[in-house]
Amino acid sequence: MHENILLTGSNGYLGSTFLNQYKNKYSFEKFSLLNQKLKDINFDSIDIILHCAALVHQKVEHSYEKYHEINVDYPIKLAKLAKQNGVKQFIFISTIAVYGEDIQKLDENTTSNPITPYGKSKLEAENQLLELNDDNFVVSIIRPPMIYGKNAPGNIDSLVKLVKKLPVIPLGKIDNKRSFISIQNLCYIIDEIITQKQNGIFLASDDEPLSTSKLIELIAKNLDKKIYLIKIPFFESLLKLVKPSFHKRLYGSLEVDNTLTKEKLNLKNPYSVEDGIRVMIKGENI
Repeated sequence: MHENILLTGSNGYLGSTFLNQYKNKYSFEKFSLLNQKLKDINFDSIDIILHCAALVHQKVEHSYEKYHEINVDYPIKLAKLAKQNGVKQFIFISTIAVYGEDIQKLDENTTSNPITPYGKSKLEAENQLLELNDDNFVVSIIRPPMIYGKNAPGNIDSLVKLVKKLPVIPLGKIDNKRSFISIQNLCYIIDEIITQKQNGIFLASDDEPLSTSKLIELIAKNLDKKIYLIKIPFFESLLKLVKPSFHKRLYGSLEVDNTLTKEKLNLKNPYSVEDGIRVMIKGENI
């Protein structure tokens, strides 16, 4: 007997990938916040809600009200309705943005101090959702760092494009540490949390952080492309001046240590970073 999952954000990268990977294990119903009304949901056959829908960082920053409406009001209303209707578990995909910006290493005990409207809205939703948690309604919150994988949007995809285009890249000898999570590892953690019905806050991350230079080398290796990574101090200072946020992502550190989450779930990531990058570029069956 398949458990039934109501999935929001099924068109997004995480929602669509999770559905594809686990369509034989669970029955899915999709819900679109944009096109459907909460009051029209029939919860009778729903066991679990997996809430992936969110308003994320956009090129144009929306007002906090807009973030609040989509990232707080919707999930809270949905969770309250679900609880009233006997749904057993609510899984909320949050973000490490709840920890704030100027942090270089974090774990489950790091204090949250969000700076962006996105991070603030996610933390507010977390706090209100956790109040609904009880013996009959399990609330599980997952905070991932940047997700990468085949066709994932974001910075790593930009680096892949860069490696394809440029034989010489001025990002050599960068000795930072950044944690990411492969889409496969994140889907695996979600599945474990559903299977184990564990409540609380979980940090998701690949086992090893990567430096930007190492990440570029791994990408090039899997593309079978010969590149030269060189260090140009002038380039770094120029970037810091012109694009400080981009500079931070390339040169700054953001290391996630999720030892406590792994212990609580007795979890072992199925993919190493090397595997994850390989699958991102070459696909699964290589």
